Amino acid sequence: MSQPRYLTGDKAGIQEFLDKFDVFLFDCDGVLWSGDHLFPNVAETIEMLRGQGKQLVFVTNNSTKSRADYKKKFDKMGIPCEVDEVFGSSYSAAVYIARILKLPAPKNKVYVLGESGIEQELASEGVQYVGGTDLALRRAIEPEDFAAIADGSSLDPDVGIVLSGLDFHVNYLKLATGFAYLQRGAIFLATNTDSTLPTAHSLFPGAGSVGAGLVKAFGKEPLALGKPSQAMMDAIEGKFHFDRSKTCMVGDRLNTDIQFGIEGKLGGTLAVLTGVNKKEDFLGEGKAVVPMAYIDTLGDLLG
Repeated sequence: MSQPRYLTGDKAGIQEFLDKFDVFLFDCDGVLWSGDHLFPNVAETIEMLRGQGKQLVFVTNNSTKSRADYKKKFDKMGIPCEVDEVFGSSYSAAVYIARILKLPAPKNKVYVLGESGIEQELASEGVQYVGGTDLALRRAIEPEDFAAIADGSSLDPDVGIVLSGLDFHVNYLKLATGFAYLQRGAIFLATNTDSTLPTAHSLFPGAGSVGAGLVKAFGKEPLALGKPSQAMMDAIEGKFHFDRSKTCMVGDRLNTDIQFGIEGKLGGTLAVLTGVNKKEDFLGEGKAVVPMAYIDTLGDLLG
């Protein structure tokens, strides 16, 4: 496998690279920003790409925010963006549940392990849910809870799907409830299975770490609807109708972003070194996931 091209500081190389593509799929956390810190020249880079007529889609695995939440964040960061240009793992899961799974009523309700971003996107697709931000579940499990979960009296009989995402209030009661639904035949889905969440210049446990308790108890992995799952790529392509060979995935994480682009047979992948992976992770022989090109920071595309 040929080594990726280093584009930082190579003005001609950058333009040659950009000219290959009509569409750019961008990861957000670790590429555009880290937490509330915007990386240098990001807004200007986005403007430059728009000025060259490129179509941009912001593809994030962070399930805690809805597309509307992301639009607010883009506005706060001073990056021009439309709600319809954002494609998050919560939205991906909602689209999959509503338009692809299409379970017959009434047993088509979703038990959510996650935050309000998931709830907002399920609601936007007309999908009913329980769990999620329900304050009744944000507490310690009591002896009577074990009995009520075991005999089903505390469960909703209409739940046919368990959807696991990043939950900042995860606890034993929520996991036990989700596990009970899975044992009763619910379909196991995840917004994404990222092991970590990059924010505030550090790494924190991600959605995959939160859902790991369910995976271990149930003994089966969920179908993940975030990167690198091709169910997400199919959903994005179905919405935006682009030519994959003229599309480039830009990201900071090899096993989600870059793998997503490679498995999706996109025309190119561009790694940005402001997030999870460093160049040592893909340079040299025998590396599993190798981008087409890489830059130090997204702003380097300005040349």
